[in-house]
Amino acid sequence: MRPILFDIPGSDLRIHSYGVMIFVACATALAMAVWRARRERIDPNAVYELATWLFLGGVIGARVFYFIQHPEAFHEPSDVFRTWQGGNVFYGCILGGLTGSTLYWFRRPFPFLGMCDVAAPAVAIGAALGRIGCFLNGCCHGAVCDLPWGVSFPTGSHAWVRQLNAGLIPPEAPASLPVHPTQLYSALAGFVVLGLLLAYARRPRRAGELMALLMIVYPVTRWPIEALRSDEAAILAGMTWSQHISVALLASGLVLRSLLKRQPAGPETEARPSMPAPDRPGASHLEGDTASQSGWRERQPPSQLAFPPQTLKASRARAERPRA
Repeated sequence: MRPILFDIPGSDLRIHSYGVMIFVACATALAMAVWRARRERIDPNAVYELATWLFLGGVIGARVFYFIQHPEAFHEPSDVFRTWQGGNVFYGCILGGLTGSTLYWFRRPFPFLGMCDVAAPAVAIGAALGRIGCFLNGCCHGAVCDLPWGVSFPTGSHAWVRQLNAGLIPPEAPASLPVHPTQLYSALAGFVVLGLLLAYARRPRRAGELMALLMIVYPVTRWPIEALRSDEAAILAGMTWSQHISVALLASGLVLRSLLKRQPAGPETEARPSMPAPDRPGASHLEGDTASQSGWRERQPPSQLAFPPQTLKASRARAERPRA
């Protein structure tokens, strides 16, 4: 645990490890999305345009959900903006990002499922790196355990304070009792989910299947890890907020996958959309004619792209001409 990386000399500013890891997670997720956009034959500039709305909605959603779950953590209005010190809910970030993306879609429509496939691996790697920030900050810890890899957090940490309030340790205890490092469990699960998504992305698939897979696999890994945590109380049926959201997300992913499976299958090179660059200066990369849904078009067979009808007729005429 290292909540403060270092102090800036000559000032009262401190660099928080959680804030640094959230920045690294966002930057890596954006780089992953741009890379996946190129693989999906989508203009990367479209990802940059959408990222602002997605990140802004994600930050607001993460903070709002934390406020709902832990209202006692806010002592003054400025605490709402102290996101670099921790206190963000991942599912709130996802729902907020989805809300921001939807608002942008209403302004400039784009194929939603195609962009979701671009975002799916980015969400996975962002979650994995963000959980490392949770470990450095000491939040999102697990329950007391006696396993060899149990982690004891120092005096003043979230785990230490919680155990002190519960009467598990005395005030003079130098560290908390060993707890499950659920932050590292979640980070490992995020990298596993990322590997599954990237492997599945190589297969022929329908637009939206990659996001559906994320919606199915992530809750399956999140639910049992959530059961090992002790920093969030159950609200209904013995399950926490995050566990209820996991169940809902899993059901939604199964429904989405079922709907997509009903669509005709095709090779990935024919099923994936592409986005041409705008024809006029200053035009948005998500704009275009309505018939091709905001400038997206399916890849045409090489013969149709390379040989117009006039060229084909001339070639046939030369081939049928009698030789001397």
